[in-house]
Amino acid sequence: MAKKGNRVQVIMECTEHKKSGVPGTSRYITTKNRKNTPERLELKKYNPVLKKMTVHKEIK
Repeated sequence: MAKKGNRVQVIMECTEHKKSGVPGTSRYITTKNRKNTPERLELKKYNPVLKKMTVHKEIK
């Protein structure tokens, strides 16, 4: 039987894109270790629609 790991896939979504009112979304998929970071991730990633680095927060 396979052992369940602590690493899970999470979806990151741009926070500034929602506020700007521009159509579309900027989302990234990444992994995190549930044991080391139980809270939601918040990273700076590139948003190709806004053409700049923005804060992306974990959704789900």
